[in-house]
Formats: sequence, C-alpha cells, structure tokens
Amino acid sequence: MNLSTFTKADDDAWQLEKSLSAVASAIADPSRVSILCALMDGRAWTATELSSSANIAASTASAHLSKLLQNELITCLSQGRYRYYRLAGSHIAHLLETLMGVSMKPSRLPVTRTPAHLRVARTCYDHLAGKVAVRIYDFMLEEGWIEPDGSKLTPAGKLHFQNMGVITNPHTRRKSRCACLDWSERRFHVGGDAGAALLIFFEQKEWLSRVPGYREVIITEAGKKAFSHVFRVDFDW
Repeated sequence: MNLSTFTKADDDAWQLEKSLSAVASAIADPSRVSILCALMDGRAWTATELSSSANIAASTASAHLSKLLQNELITCLSQGRYRYYRLAGSHIAHLLETLMGVSMKPSRLPVTRTPAHLRVARTCYDHLAGKVAVRIYDFMLEEGWIEPDGSKLTPAGKLHFQNMGVITNPHTRRKSRCACLDWSERRFHVGGDAGAALLIFFEQKEWLSRVPGYREVIITEAGKKAFSHVFRVDFDW
C-alpha cells in the first residue's frame, strides 16, 4: 500500500483486524477454553480453582489467565490476599455461547451432545438457559411480553414483570436485547437484563437452585409447578 494514500479508515480497519486476531488467538487453546467455560457460571473463581477445573498446573493456568486478561476476556478482582477471576461481561458470555453453537453445528440433522441435565436447565452467565429457558422465551413471545424481534420487553411484558415482582435494572448500560441463542437447543432463551432479573427472581422464589461451581441448575418441585402454571412449561421430556 502507498503510504501517501494510507487513510485513517485504513488504519482503523487494520487495528480492528489486529484486535480480532488477538482475541481469536486468546481463545484458540483448549485450556483457555476450559477456563472460559468454567467462568460461564457467572461466578468469580480463583486461579487454583480454575487450574483444577482445566486440569492444568497452577503455573500454566497463570500464563493462560494473563493472556485472557490481556485481551480483556476476563477481569481480576482482589479481595484480601485472594485474586478472583470472572468473565469481563455478558457480551463475552454471549460470544462464547455463539461459538459453542457454531462449533457443534452438525452436518446432518441436529443431535446435541450436551449432557441431559444441562440441556434441561443451566446458567448462561447471569441468566437461565436450556429447555426451560427456551420454553419461557416462547411463552413470553406468544403472549406479547417480548417484541417480535426479541429486542426488548414490551410495555405489557414490563407490566407483567412488575406484577410478578421481577425487578429489572432501569439504569443498566448493557444491551436490552432479550433474545439469546441457546447453543444446545438452537433456539432463543431470555437473556439481557430481563433474563438476569428472572434468574434472580427464580432463585429468590426457590423455584430452582444452582450447583456451586457449576453451570448446572436444579429445578425444584415447587419450581416445576410454578413454571408450569406461570409459563406453561411442560416437564414431560
């Protein structure tokens, strides 16, 4: 390229390509993928916990964490003498969910390899995913709680949330989009601030419980009745 014709747009494009390549490189390692997947439960983990989860040495985990931090895929929080790591935000979780869906895309009819208990219910960073979450999204769409394009809650949806006692954050800076692609079901579940608010509500009502340190979610008997009554979720699967 002639340097005299090198414009700011060319520089911006080059910087974008360089940054994209760096992020792709940061993810392109099985151990780092294991670390990122562990952090998908939305909690903060120590380096020791992550090294055990990824089945690698502590020194190796430290190098991987440095690369993930460098590329802003994770953040580090210091509390006392401990350092905790977590995903940099819901946008990183959404990226990972999308990549999972792409990587498991079959050449023929869909046959998911996701463990059965995770297909039913699991966390997707700070909201619920799996069959239950997909059915809740379908219900909300059918009842007009969500805009047809999945972009946000409708006024009716906001009113239903309010009447149920589901509290959303009116000052959130995250994207309000409700539709989040579920990589095991290949359909949408409720994400964004609405999905995060629902998960908090479900936990408070004890309709479900989270397995510490894992993405697995257990639907309680009371939860099955409530999900069936409120969202018409059929647990006969």
